[in-house]
Amino acid sequence: MFVTIKDLNFKYPSNDDWVINDFNYTFNKGDIVGILGASGSGKSTLLRLIAGLEIPDNGEMLLNGRVIFNQKKLVQPEKRNIGMVFQDYALFPHMTVEKNIGYGISKTKNKEKRIQEVLNLVEMEEYGKRYPHELSGGQQQRIALARALAPKPSLLLMDEPFSSLDHDLQIKIRVELRSIIKKAGITSVFVTHNRENCESISDEIIELKFGKIDS
Repeated sequence: MFVTIKDLNFKYPSNDDWVINDFNYTFNKGDIVGILGASGSGKSTLLRLIAGLEIPDNGEMLLNGRVIFNQKKLVQPEKRNIGMVFQDYALFPHMTVEKNIGYGISKTKNKEKRIQEVLNLVEMEEYGKRYPHELSGGQQQRIALARALAPKPSLLLMDEPFSSLDHDLQIKIRVELRSIIKKAGITSVFVTHNRENCESISDEIIELKFGKIDS
């Protein structure tokens, strides 16, 4: 057991309905877990709760034995050691690839070495001096992934990682993405509405419907 979520509930203040309703799940170390669901199923909200971008009404989450939140404790997002790849990649347009990747790394003597390590991991060694607008969609996704992996997070979250890519590129990228994550050895969770993408990359699949696991 690497990530354990127990009795998680959440609703937005403007809504009487639970967006996440008694969610319970255990993620195994090194697994890629796909969260599959239609729009409004709660999948992106679940990701935001794990990341700390939303505050749960109740429930508990443990990451590698460490309490991330429960009724008595709430660890702030920046202290959770969780990496996130956003749907639109959220790369800084005024920064080079290297500076984008280095943005989240603390200032240590090994910073430049780590930037090169993750560039090698995503096979983008030759693109460090380029800017995001000079990259294709697939290349931007790799850099967003490299930036998320650079601080060596305990857990990686990905929000609809293929949504901005055309179908042929999705097929190519999802194979590469699984390979990169497995090489990094990091436990990962990603959300998608696309079953084909989910099945091609995931070790485990959770289907969400109205905030509940659809068994």
